[in-house]
Amino acid sequence: MKKILILNGPNLNLLGTREPEIYGHTTLADINHNCEEHGKSLGMTVACKQSNHEGELVTWIQEAINNVDAIIINAAAYTHTSVAILDALKMHQCPIIEVHLSDPKTREEFRHHSFIEYVATHTISGQGALGYTEALTFIANSIKQ
Repeated sequence: MKKILILNGPNLNLLGTREPEIYGHTTLADINHNCEEHGKSLGMTVACKQSNHEGELVTWIQEAINNVDAIIINAAAYTHTSVAILDALKMHQCPIIEVHLSDPKTREEFRHHSFIEYVATHTISGQGALGYTEALTFIANSIKQ
């Protein structure tokens, strides 16, 4: 089975209650469960992690080198600020899928820039919680090719 690591950044632990008009009512636990189930149906093992701490995300990215077949990352606010996360992701040879619940390009100007996009194989924005399962399907199709 292919191993997929899903990383979520700061404040995503509050999904479902945090600005539901932007991020929806689905919780991170719901997203994780849906990803694990969808991953199984695609022949994947999915590990989901969330942290509010940049260094912890960097450590998980480093630990995943040569240990995962793909990374799905919603770095949240760190998308726009973290060269450290970018540098850690640059060490990977596997597909990296950037996911955003909303579409940052339609929001405040400071959200328009993504450090993750420099290494992302594909970006999914504005699909809400479905963006994660869409990312898993994208990876499954990419691996087949």
